[in-house]
Amino acid sequence: MSVDRDALMALARRASALAYAPYSKFHVGAALAFADGRMLAAANVENASYGLTLCAETVAAASALQGGLASPLVAVAIVGGAPGPDGIALAGHAPVTPCGRCRQVLHELAVLGGTDPLIWGDSGFEARLSELLPHAFGPASL
Repeated sequence: MSVDRDALMALARRASALAYAPYSKFHVGAALAFADGRMLAAANVENASYGLTLCAETVAAASALQGGLASPLVAVAIVGGAPGPDGIALAGHAPVTPCGRCRQVLHELAVLGGTDPLIWGDSGFEARLSELLPHAFGPASL
């Protein structure tokens, strides 16, 4: 299945406007594309107790699982930065990639469909999840 990178990046960018980021002022949007053509997006949700903050990728993955998305994950788009006047993260900076926790969360979702999804970011960034998280811990490790 081919995913339109520009469309997925635009979906992630629009999702960044929904970020709740009163502390960092850093809006992140993530969009997931599945083999059946469905796409889902989410934004980061900060918390005054910083450890409870939820990254956009984690929110998106949890939403996918709660929504019954069983289709294989094929691509993830991530954007982040200071919000513009419309709340959307401004482009033109170094790419934002998933943090370690999010790489693990995305790996768990990818394993369910037996995929190694593409990870896309600003400035033309592209990598496979396995490149960002080599030797990942997953269900087969138990």
